[in-house]
Order: sequence, then structure tokens, then C-alpha cells
Amino acid sequence: MSETQFNQRLTDEIRISPEAVEQLIAITSNEDDINGIRIFVSGGGCGGMSYGMTLVEQPGKYDCVLEKDGLNVFIDAVALGFLEGVEIDFKSQGVNKSFVFKNVFANTGGASTCGGCGSAGGGCG
Repeated sequence: MSETQFNQRLTDEIRISPEAVEQLIAITSNEDDINGIRIFVSGGGCGGMSYGMTLVEQPGKYDCVLEKDGLNVFIDAVALGFLEGVEIDFKSQGVNKSFVFKNVFANTGGASTCGGCGSAGGGCG
């Protein structure tokens, strides 16, 4: 009996702006053996949860994937439950450049704004 592989393709569960996609493609194209970006959720931070991004060599067994203009964005099924509805943007103001997560935890009742909190991935709210 073969093991069933979890494989969910995402469509509009999360949104990534064209500017963010462009920056993420630039980051991943400079790295060998990188297959995409992982968006993750961890305990602590604003509203009890925090989020971030990291480079991925290989997707995990329970990852969902969003393919956007040649970029693979991986989110494990548990994290997706917390991040559904999130919008990721890239903002550049002078020398300050950052990824901005909007509507974070909106579907789970957690805080999507925080006063001066510097979570991974740049800016809350």
C-alpha cells in the first residue's frame, strides 16, 4: 500500500502583491538549491502568535503551495489555518525596505495590529 501524499494547491487563500513576488523571486534566484519561500507561524509575539518567512530547499510532507509567476510559496496545513486571508506586500520608503503582512490572524480572532511590535517579515497590521 502506497502512502498518500498531501498536496494542496492554493489559489486565493493568501495574496501576494506583484512587488512582493518580484522581491521574493530576486531573493530565491540568488540561492542554489532553493525551491521557494515558507511562510510560518510560531507562538509568542503580538496576539500570542507571530509569523515570518524563510527559504525552502524541499517542501514538507503536509505543505500547501501557492505558485505565483514562477515563485513557490509553501505553508503547512496548520499554519494556513492561521494565515488564510493574509496579504503580503513589499514596501520601499527611502532606504527602508520590508515585507508587510496585512490582515494577519484576521480569521482566527487574533490581533492583526500591534503597537510598535517588530515581528519577523516587517510590520504588523
